[in-house]
Amino acid sequence: MTFFIQGRDGAKRALGPGRSGLLLAALAAMPTWAAQRIELRIGDQRLAVEVATTPAQRAQGLMGRPPLAAHEGMLFVFAGDDERCLWMRDTPSALAAAFIDAGGKILNTVEMQPLTDTRHCSRAPARYALETQAGWFSTRGIRAGERLQGLEKVAPASR
Repeated sequence: MTFFIQGRDGAKRALGPGRSGLLLAALAAMPTWAAQRIELRIGDQRLAVEVATTPAQRAQGLMGRPPLAAHEGMLFVFAGDDERCLWMRDTPSALAAAFIDAGGKILNTVEMQPLTDTRHCSRAPARYALETQAGWFSTRGIRAGERLQGLEKVAPASR
């Protein structure tokens, strides 16, 4: 297989056999979708999060991905307010999650074990779910009733 690249001068060049394999490997390692990335805050705690707004992004979540770093997360955005549930099928690392209402208030948090189909649900209608490293909320003393800041930067969900 031959891959072509466009140089700075505008000319197209074929990559040699060794280089085309590297390009193919790099393309295969890229995520299947590029999510919006934003910073969220809960009190003085900050999280850099990927935002999942489409049904495909929400279904994929963190499945098959390496563990999150200490201040990383994924925010699931839903089109309306409803009971929301998460599970850990094909997700190799333990996670914590917070269910959040449309106003940014944390409704409840849960701890989730890897590679399970156990459903973890919101206690009230939620618009968002935020996944982080296991223990992230509890070790920082973050509880139901606290508010998430930064949601105004989030793109609306698509159905």
